[in-house]
Amino acid sequence: MKNSIKFIIKLSTFGSVGFVGWYCGKYSEQKLHLNTEKDDSRTSIFHNIRKMPGLPLFGTVSAATTFVPAESGTEMGAKLSSTASRVSEIMKYGFPGLDHVRSYEDFVLSYDRRNRVAHWVFEHLTKDRLKHNNEVLRSKCEFKPDTSIHPFFRSENTDYKGSGYDRGHLAAAGNHKIDQNHIQQTFFLTNMAPQVGEGFNRDAWNSLEKYVRKLTKIYKDVYVCTGPLYLPKKEADGKKYVRYEVIGANHVAVPTHFYKIIVVETYDSKLEMEAFVMPNAPIANDTPLTNFQVPPESVERAAGLLFFDKISRNKLSKINGKKVS
Repeated sequence: MKNSIKFIIKLSTFGSVGFVGWYCGKYSEQKLHLNTEKDDSRTSIFHNIRKMPGLPLFGTVSAATTFVPAESGTEMGAKLSSTASRVSEIMKYGFPGLDHVRSYEDFVLSYDRRNRVAHWVFEHLTKDRLKHNNEVLRSKCEFKPDTSIHPFFRSENTDYKGSGYDRGHLAAAGNHKIDQNHIQQTFFLTNMAPQVGEGFNRDAWNSLEKYVRKLTKIYKDVYVCTGPLYLPKKEADGKKYVRYEVIGANHVAVPTHFYKIIVVETYDSKLEMEAFVMPNAPIANDTPLTNFQVPPESVERAAGLLFFDKISRNKLSKINGKKVS
């Protein structure tokens, strides 16, 4: 009996010592972690912010470019606040999806890591923001990969070389000439997709981009969402298949079609919507843009996205130029 009591006392003692040791170890580890955080430079803090996925409303903007620490905390805070404010303005009527959202200074996109092409790119245009700036030069811009994307999922310039496809802008460079940094960011490859050059990217697609810019002369605000589609096609056996080419060592997907969904706000606060889908192929110059207008819901079904979901469709005054009953 005495031996049993001694054994229990020893066991309790060892258990207590073990628990105290574990607790001290955890406390030391936490303290070390906290001290390490305190000793980290401001550069690492901003590096961590850059990598956080999420939405600007929750203070976790995924920036597509590296934050460069300013000389003072006030300046850094102002830059972050300005970026978050602009993102909220661009995405006023909702996010089509939340997959790998990347925020740039003047546009926002959702990146498709499997296809190495964006799911969607969102822009907000106004007449004032499209004013010509003599100091902004497209000739100074260079196509370059976005290093905030993991190398496994990143497209490179070499993928496009010799492919026969243009590096086609989704957020048009011509929409962001207010600032040299803004237009330069449109040349990140995250904003590119393989597009047929002659007859499409340099012609019909360019005409659609110009049409969107002209809308700012009529409407107070223009919101535009652009992206790729991979549509099925019936083949000889009578079955439908989704087939698309991939280019380069990183297998960058070549979309079969591209879409633009546009919402304009009038000066008396009415909202109108237009939806376009164009095949990624040469298009005759005399083809009117209205030939490519489609019901917005058809694009949503094909893309698997909901566009401008904060706007009830019965609140729209027009869709594709026709009054909504």
